[in-house]
This record gives sequence, structure tokens and C-alpha cells, in this order.
Amino acid sequence: MTLSVENPDELIAVIPHLLGFKPEESIVFLPMRSDLPVARVDLPTTTRDRDFVWRSISDAFSRYAQPGTSVGIVCITADRAIAEEVGPEFAARLDTIGIDTRLVVWADETRWADLTTGDMGLQTDAARERIAAMTVLGGRPPPAASRNSLATTLVGDREPVARLLPETREAARENTAKLEGRWALGRMQRFQRDGVRLSDGDAARLLVSIESIPTRDRLWLDMNRGNAASHVALWTDMTQRAPDGVRSAPASLLGFAGWLSGHGALAWCALDQVPKDKPYTLANLVAAAVQTGMHPREWEAANRPTERGLENAAEFIARRSTAQAGPARPAHGF
Repeated sequence: MTLSVENPDELIAVIPHLLGFKPEESIVFLPMRSDLPVARVDLPTTTRDRDFVWRSISDAFSRYAQPGTSVGIVCITADRAIAEEVGPEFAARLDTIGIDTRLVVWADETRWADLTTGDMGLQTDAARERIAAMTVLGGRPPPAASRNSLATTLVGDREPVARLLPETREAARENTAKLEGRWALGRMQRFQRDGVRLSDGDAARLLVSIESIPTRDRLWLDMNRGNAASHVALWTDMTQRAPDGVRSAPASLLGFAGWLSGHGALAWCALDQVPKDKPYTLANLVAAAVQTGMHPREWEAANRPTERGLENAAEFIARRSTAQAGPARPAHGF
């Protein structure tokens, strides 16, 4: 989504909509055009933390930067002195890899200051309302109040589906895997057409169906940036309602859909919903894509895997990542 931002007040107002939540004590890197990912990291207050953050973002930014690439840096903190130290330092570091910094801004809860020109102002309701109106028209949901509140939206009432799982599994065993896979694809496509929430029975059947890797991959590979919002809606609902035993697949699919639609924070929150008792390969691949700052358009432009499934996807992400695929979260996440 392209947004027209006219001043620092509006630049600050757009940040929660891009991240999906209102950040605190953060430094946010905002590309002036779509060749770079938006990145948010916890505000690094020590030299060691700054070096770590730089390693986390510099490879991704170097990989995608084009001639003329530029960013805006916003330091969100109550401590203006830290912002005056950290913001210009990262602007200088970005300059070493050919990325120009258009502006460096400090913001607290109510004020902003341009750390280059010294201009100052208040954050206004008018700017927030204008940006909110543009993002609604662009199809983005309202941002959560914080990252923690975003995470809590993925936890719902899981008991109704849990009660239906035994009989749903028994019914699935009486059908062929091909039949269940065809039903799951058709049910997903129906949701994409009408957007109506699945009944408990259909939700249980879909969750059981995507325990099959071929069925899950068939639904996964349906995703593209054009239909990612529909997938986010479906797999958010499934993750909210899925008991532990059937939550790895929908949470991983939600993570991928969130990343594909540019919601890195949603992707991480979804991966946190994957039960920790055993590894889940698709979750690890999503983590690798988000952690390394991989741009969704690389997935779109590639010949996406359709026959070898996760094996091809792992090779694809590994070729374009500078870090190993794995479940680890960066201390300062995108």
C-alpha cells in the first residue's frame, strides 16, 4: 500500500498502521518507496545493542537498495537525548551502504522534533485521522494498541472446536486424503468469496484436513499478495479457535500470510502461537523469511514450489537469506 505523507506529524501517525501496533521505545526505518522493507527494532541504548541492530538490518537493506533509495528514521522514546544519539548514528551507517536518510525524527507520546532542522510540533488528531482514513481505504485493519495486545487477538475460545475434534477425525478417516484435500481447498475458496466465518464443524474439519502436509501446502501455495488479506482473516480465525494439537498449521499459515501482506509483527505473533513441544518446518521457514528481512516480492517473482513443497521453499529462502532458517527470534525483531 502506497501512502502520501506530507510532514513528520503524518509520518509518525502512519507507523502503527504499517506495523499493525503502536510501538514504544523503538527505532523505525520507513522507506520512501517500496524497494525496502519497513523495519522496527527495540531502541538500542548501548553500543553493543546498536551493533547487533545494524547487523540485523544492514544485510536486508543492502540486498534491496536501489540507486536513489532513501528512508526516514523515527526514534520513538520519552528520552530525546537517546534519540539524538541513536538516530543520526544509524543515518550515518545507512549512508555507508548507499541509502540516504531523508529525515531523522524524535517522537514521544505527544510531540515530535526533526533532529536535523530542529523543527518541532505536536502530534495532531487531524494527522491521525487522515492516515487512518487512507489505510481503511487501502484495506488495512486498525492497528492494535501494542504488540502484546496484537498477540492477545490470536487467542480465542478453543473449546467448541476441541469438543468436535474426535468425531471430526473419525469422519476424516472414513474419507480419502484426496477427498478431504479437495473439500479443504473448496472451503477456503468459499471463504475468499463470501468472507463468512466458518461454523465450528467446518473449522474442525479444516484444521484436521491441513494436518496433511500436501493439503496444507496446496492451501499455502494459493497465497499471493493479492489475496493475502483474505488468508490473514481466515487463518487468524483458525488460529484463535485451534486447540494445541491442531494449531501449528493454521498459525504457520497465518505467519506466512502476515509476512506476505507486510505485517511482520503479525507474522511473529502468529509464530508464537505454534506449540513449542515439537518443531514445525513451515513455521521455521516463515521465521527465516521475516528474520532476514526478505521482501515478499521475491517470493512472488520466483517460480514458487508446486511439486516438492517445503523442500523447494527451503532452498528458495536459503538462497535469498543471509542467515540460516530456524525458529529463533531476533532480540530486536522486524
